[in-house]
Amino acid sequence: MSILFIIVAAILLLGPLIAIHEFGHYFVARRLGVKVLVYSIGFGPTLLQWTSKKSGIEYRLAAFPLGGYVRMLDEREGDVPAEQAHLAFNRQSPWKRIAIVAAGPLINLLLAVLLFWGLSLPESQQLNTRIGQVIAHSPAAQVDLRVGDKITAIDGQHTPTWEKMHYALLSRMGETGTVRVAVERQGQPLEKQLVIQNFVKDQKTSALTSLGFMPYQPKFAAVIGELSPEGAAIRQGLKVGDKIIAINAIAIQDWSQVVEKIRQSPEKLLNFTVLREGQTVELKIMPQARQDAMGQETGQIGAGIKAPNYKIPDEYLLKVQYTPLKALSVAVDKTWQLSVMTVTGLFKMIKGLIGLDNLSGPITIAKVAGQSAEMGWQTFLSFMAIMSVSLGVLNLLPIPMLDGGHLVYYVLEILRGRPVSEKVQMFGLKIGMALLGTMMILALFNDIMRL
Repeated sequence: MSILFIIVAAILLLGPLIAIHEFGHYFVARRLGVKVLVYSIGFGPTLLQWTSKKSGIEYRLAAFPLGGYVRMLDEREGDVPAEQAHLAFNRQSPWKRIAIVAAGPLINLLLAVLLFWGLSLPESQQLNTRIGQVIAHSPAAQVDLRVGDKITAIDGQHTPTWEKMHYALLSRMGETGTVRVAVERQGQPLEKQLVIQNFVKDQKTSALTSLGFMPYQPKFAAVIGELSPEGAAIRQGLKVGDKIIAINAIAIQDWSQVVEKIRQSPEKLLNFTVLREGQTVELKIMPQARQDAMGQETGQIGAGIKAPNYKIPDEYLLKVQYTPLKALSVAVDKTWQLSVMTVTGLFKMIKGLIGLDNLSGPITIAKVAGQSAEMGWQTFLSFMAIMSVSLGVLNLLPIPMLDGGHLVYYVLEILRGRPVSEKVQMFGLKIGMALLGTMMILALFNDIMRL
């Protein structure tokens, strides 16, 4: 995957999200009678510019597409002619200002719902939540979860799909205690209590791996069928036709074991024993770290197999077909779950329950955008929906400089009957700049460390 491809994917991802966020402010401001002066996508030097002869609004496309802004007529930012004073933002009622400011984040959440809705409409066949593998000595093995058990709920939350289960489990990130797992075994309901401690605090292992149960996976021989020219495998001497028989002296039975070991070992040197033309060969390969669409760090070496045709047993399959109304309900529920996870994740990060290395910046976002684009338009749109939720929720946080901070001021104005003083707002602005600056530096530091 080239740098140019990553840059283009990032622009295609972030451009529409920023544009629609600012369009929310722009659209509601105009509908409520506020004069808009500038609508800009991006910051910094202007690349393209056009001024409407009818409205006088200046539309800009700037060099750095990491944000945007809508500039409105405002007496706090310059002289306003007396005849236009009623069009100024600061002259509007608190309720109108709340509507204008909230429109940006809310339209991002609406976009996420629409994207999830569209992705939920086509009929699909997925793996159901029947366990295909139980990892030895894991929490799942200790409570006698078995291959063939079907998981129906996590902590009382219905889990018809693995995606729904992942969301339910990730809501427990950083926690210590037990996870209640409702199981159906040969038609009989059971409940198991799985012990967790600092559950996926640093996300070096997935939630399912930590608990010790996995979806169904077909058994394929660990024979290399293809190698990426940019991967660690080919650089360290792995060849097409090699059969992996051991990793770190642990015998390998099938390809799924190889995948799981590599995924769990980003930036860790692994000793591969391979069978090549009847001879054993020892290789040392370090999986490269990458972020998946859920922000988890996993390893990859750039190797794959050419899997033969196979049929998944019917008992592991689930046909998913939603009506448009049901698909909308699913989309709203998914957007809500992701919103709650984003907020609780931030609070857990502040409390130290999960690591600060979970914070990602623009470099990681660009890389994941490229990876999702490589996987197809559906994966890319799904990642766009997730990012739209993040953008909407983060902008609603009560931090000065963000939309949420302004909303706090306007609500206080309604409660107090008078605006918050300029002195208090300026002090809040400094606090907000310090908080956001610290977060950005930390996110960039994490990005660079992942590189």
